[in-house]
Amino acid sequence: MHRTISLTLALSLAAAAPAFARHCPADMAAIDKALPTAQISASDKQKVMDLRKQGEDLHKAGNHPESEKVLDQAKKILKI
Repeated sequence: MHRTISLTLALSLAAAAPAFARHCPADMAAIDKALPTAQISASDKQKVMDLRKQGEDLHKAGNHPESEKVLDQAKKILKI
């Protein structure tokens, strides 16, 4: 019985692991690092800053999938 419960628990945790592997903070750090030296227009720079802020706000609100989507848009503009 214990073995079945332990196996079930282990499989459940393994399946849930990707949900905890969010990379919002790493994305924000990459944007922060690339932005000062980015060779982009002023309007693109403002758009990146706005997307970065929106991504952070979504992350803080717990909406990680949407945060990642927004931060990916910023990274695409920065070509990172």
